[in-house]
Amino acid sequence: MKKAFTDWKFLLGLVLANALIYFAYNQGKVFWYIQTGSMLFLISYAILNEDVDDRISLGQYLFYGLLSGAALYGVFWLGDLLLNLLNFTSLSNQVTKLYNKFSPDAIWHYIALILIIVPGEEFFWRGFIQKRLLASTGVWTSVIVSTVFYSIVSLYSGYILLGIAALICGFVWGTLYAWKRSLPLVIISHLTFNLLLLVFFPIV
Repeated sequence: MKKAFTDWKFLLGLVLANALIYFAYNQGKVFWYIQTGSMLFLISYAILNEDVDDRISLGQYLFYGLLSGAALYGVFWLGDLLLNLLNFTSLSNQVTKLYNKFSPDAIWHYIALILIIVPGEEFFWRGFIQKRLLASTGVWTSVIVSTVFYSIVSLYSGYILLGIAALICGFVWGTLYAWKRSLPLVIISHLTFNLLLLVFFPIV
């Protein structure tokens, strides 16, 4: 752990990611422009500083990616159902507000989500931050610490529910990455989850 926190590239990456994502979330009208540009920058930063891991076959990462993404969506669908059954209206309202504020609503938003934003998050948070942590800590420490960092930036949205969602998703994707060391796997999982949640079967 100490090695990671004395690594200037690791620390600079964290500072840049926090600054860029904070700025994106606080520019509501141009969120999609800023977030897309931020992820392009963070992809570049990750690729310049780390090799891309892909240690499993195409068939394996498609299978595990699609399965885990769909299972994760199922967890969120059940969670939303439970919130409604228990009449947690404040949290249910947050789900609606999140969809209204940050869901894609133009064709280029969907293209940016699929080609830039989702891959960018995985390249940076798993392929750079978690990979750097893996080099100096144990597997579970790297998963937990990178997940916490991933969740913190979601809180800049102003919605605690998004931070909780990022905590759950980040743990799943961090575990998958530590297990298989494959960026394509976590990208497919993340894409599957987002497409189900935002495009095919929204939970609002």
